[in-house]
Amino acid sequence: MNPVLNKKEDNKAFFTIEIPAKDFENAVQKAYLKNRNYFVVPGFRKGKVPRKIIEMNYGEEIFYEEALNSLLPDAYEEAIEELKLDPVDYPEIDVEDIEKGKTVIVTAEVTIKPEAELGDYKNIEIEKIEYNVSDEDVEMELKTIQEMNARIIVAEDRETKEGDILTIDYEGYVDGEQFEGGTAENQELTLGSDTFIPGFEEQLIGKNKNDEVEVKVNFPEEYFEESLEGKEAIFKVTIHEIKEKELPVLDDEFAIDVSEFDTLAEYKEDLRQNLEKELKEREKVEIENAVVDKIVELSNVEIPDVMVENQIENEIRQFAYSLQMQGLELEQYFQFTNSNLEDFKAQVEPVAKEKVRADLVLDAISKEEGIEISDEDVDMELERLAKEYMTEDIEKFKEDMKKGDLEFLKKGIIREKTIELLVSNVKFVE
Repeated sequence: MNPVLNKKEDNKAFFTIEIPAKDFENAVQKAYLKNRNYFVVPGFRKGKVPRKIIEMNYGEEIFYEEALNSLLPDAYEEAIEELKLDPVDYPEIDVEDIEKGKTVIVTAEVTIKPEAELGDYKNIEIEKIEYNVSDEDVEMELKTIQEMNARIIVAEDRETKEGDILTIDYEGYVDGEQFEGGTAENQELTLGSDTFIPGFEEQLIGKNKNDEVEVKVNFPEEYFEESLEGKEAIFKVTIHEIKEKELPVLDDEFAIDVSEFDTLAEYKEDLRQNLEKELKEREKVEIENAVVDKIVELSNVEIPDVMVENQIENEIRQFAYSLQMQGLELEQYFQFTNSNLEDFKAQVEPVAKEKVRADLVLDAISKEEGIEISDEDVDMELERLAKEYMTEDIEKFKEDMKKGDLEFLKKGIIREKTIELLVSNVKFVE
């Protein structure tokens, strides 16, 4: 197709594509054969009108657009491959010269991936990051599991205290009038959970079953319902039931009930090992993030707006998916937070910029270091994914995945290898 790079500037490439006259003529003929049934010309049966007659009646260029549309995708892909361009957006295409029997000349303008100016990434120093598991950490984890296995029992003949689970009715009033959303019946509330307006739960401590309590609070200055912001409110609360958690005794029997171990000591040792594994993973992630942040800070790269826009859209899709996993839609989230899509885009834009910047810098380093991946690397990553998804037939999962496009997965492996190299060279300071 004879592509010619005219110029590269401001992260844009301008190039020319020439489509041979023979190729264009073949494409025009195919367009004619595909569409001839749609043309009606007196004296000819439907579908039998010669191409020349159609062109005489409707114009010589009648099939040009479809012919070009059939040729341009492959011509464009061949051009960017031959010119070694890395586009990050759709191109703008203009037809410069198109005439029967002549070479078709097309110009293209496309935003390309910018080249990062790398800092001294081989001599990075960061503060030492290290996490160790203490006896207190193990006891806190054990306490959490104890809480999870507690029984809920009715508390008889005593006043309420923090940690109790109350069943209450309440009516809320602002300026003497009930307000929407301020009334509920048989609502469960754990005292000390901070799920209600600040100051609400504390005023229910030291009360008894069947007490009617008047709770006075002030709504926060920033509240999802603007009409209530900063307003004083009175809630008339009736306590119907007081329940509490009955914690199991921490002994060998507890360990047998909640784990595969026969003694509490064995179970605590297993908790320690799991915590150590979690903390080492956290340590690894924080070290990697610190190294990448430092290298990005030392490097310079101009980010095209379209790359930021694409990353923002990706952040929105990921956030929407996480909400769906919780049974919520994005629009519901905006209602709850009194925000909208534009607010969310503005909120994630700085994050999107930093992610794009980091990706560009790491990509430049991987090329500078000549980092490559092998078939074994791909197999190992596919196996890891299969286990993560709890796939029974790992080999079938790998085969099915290999039938698709693995480019995104391969880029992820190269990124991980690049970060591993950077971390291996880093100097930790106390």
